[in-house]
Amino acid sequence: MKKSLIAATVVLALSGLTACQPKQVPAEAPAAPSASQDQVKAQDFAAFSQQFIDALWQNAPTWALYSGYHKYDGILQIPDAANRAQSLAFIDKQLQLLRQFDLASLSANESIDYHLIENLLLQDKWETQTFKVWQWNPANYNVAGGFAQIINEDFAPLDERLRSFLSRMENVPAYYAAARENISDPTLEHTQLAILQNRGAFSIFSDQLLTQVNESDLTEDEKSLFKTRFDEVTTAINQHIDWLQTLEQKLQKEGARSFRIGEKLYEEKFGFDIQSGMSAKQIYEKALADKTKVQGEMAKITEKLWPKYFDMPMPGDSTKATRELIDKLSVKHVKREDFVDEVKAQIPELVKFVNEKQLIKLDPNKPLVVRETPEYMRGFAGASISAPGPYEKTGNTYYNVTPLDGMSDESAESYLREYNHWVLQVLNIHEAIPGHYTQLVYSNESPSLVKSLFGNGAMVEGWAVYTERMMLEEGYGDFEPEMWLMYYKWNLRVIVNTILDYSIQVKGMTHDEAIALMTQEAFQQQAEAEGKWRRATLSQVQLTSYYSGYREIYDFREELKAKQGEQFDLRAFHEKFLSYGSAPVKYIRQLMLQQK
Repeated sequence: MKKSLIAATVVLALSGLTACQPKQVPAEAPAAPSASQDQVKAQDFAAFSQQFIDALWQNAPTWALYSGYHKYDGILQIPDAANRAQSLAFIDKQLQLLRQFDLASLSANESIDYHLIENLLLQDKWETQTFKVWQWNPANYNVAGGFAQIINEDFAPLDERLRSFLSRMENVPAYYAAARENISDPTLEHTQLAILQNRGAFSIFSDQLLTQVNESDLTEDEKSLFKTRFDEVTTAINQHIDWLQTLEQKLQKEGARSFRIGEKLYEEKFGFDIQSGMSAKQIYEKALADKTKVQGEMAKITEKLWPKYFDMPMPGDSTKATRELIDKLSVKHVKREDFVDEVKAQIPELVKFVNEKQLIKLDPNKPLVVRETPEYMRGFAGASISAPGPYEKTGNTYYNVTPLDGMSDESAESYLREYNHWVLQVLNIHEAIPGHYTQLVYSNESPSLVKSLFGNGAMVEGWAVYTERMMLEEGYGDFEPEMWLMYYKWNLRVIVNTILDYSIQVKGMTHDEAIALMTQEAFQQQAEAEGKWRRATLSQVQLTSYYSGYREIYDFREELKAKQGEQFDLRAFHEKFLSYGSAPVKYIRQLMLQQK
């Protein structure tokens, strides 16, 4: 079984476990005979959940590694037909065990865990047997991430981690051989991404690593074997890159499979990924309506601000006027060489605002580290979060920011105009405080291991988008109309993400149509639009998670405010909402409404 990590604006190890074990009855104290059948069922379900997680790590050791469970770090599975058969057998066995439970006999919390486990198993089965990403996506194969996790995270003494690294290297040549055997009828776009990201592996398999090994306390035999396997790994990666480049040339010459997956597969994937209770088509139609509303709000702000920035009369076309004002404002941005440093500088300001307004409790003992995006992760998103799971709650959360070194002057200027003075602040709210970073810290503390482990992408992304608006509503930016205009521009991008993804994957939207939608109707810069087009060709459904999750969270908050009136407490809402891990919003809503 292979579990894909969420990769987008945010790249998350949603998984990770902590020492949260089901309650066990001591051997010397048998269960009281008066225990109800429901209590027995609950204890049984807790035991099932724990055995499922334990068995999962044996079947998915790399996922376990990302989760902070390090018992199987030295194992790199070979992604061949035998491994897929083993995964399917595991899924069938666990589904059989799961369905022995009567949902009616479980508590609300446990029934949600039931649905999360079931969705995970059915999704993995669907991805293997129906979606078959292992066939057509060469970027599915890259060993760098697991090795980077071992060598870069200080979860154990270096010598211990190097021994796991050494063991894990043994299967790398066979891993890539199996990958080439699997790849059939690939897309050109995913082939090109695979080339880029596998080249990034050499930032891990480097001379610096060999120096660490030579200076370690490994035995001489271990050091010798390490060098031998290191050379075999670098040879295997180079051979695979060469093979991919030949494949790329063939696809360019003879044509390649379309990256578009079509309506049927899209709806099925949407159901597994988003778990919102709405269809993909319904959320697409909702986004179309919201696009019009947000454009109207931007037109009102433009009319108010126009005399402040222009001497000429405002154009009669409100869209044209808004675009001109945004272009005028967007020249205010950080220098390209200061981009990463500016992100670092803004984090303490966000922390200060959240604490002063008492919007949510922040844990100062959970490190947030802003860093340049590692090379093996580049090529997909400009900013992302790499978070530890509940097994490593005290580990660093990394805010990955890609520097603009590789861009031309023109592209860099376009990018900086997109992430201008105001938008960069909104981005940092989304990715860091109180967005992704904060939510994932809370998720690690959830008493339900299942809810923390098998997180819902729409809830995770939706929370980050929700915090953007919430912060401005609470006075971040001093209600400056320029900030609100840029926020609406950013929010419009979230809405358009949904329209874009559905239109490209289902309705056949062309490159030019997509760029026109983003630049002319959503006021995005050309560089951002081109990057989003690339991303939409490399992923499916994930771009809809921002909007769908945001709407569910915001609408639920407003529902509670209307019901509770003056008794509504924003901080209490935030902390209670996040206490349920990364469960789908519809389930969190269910639990919170049941409470008195």
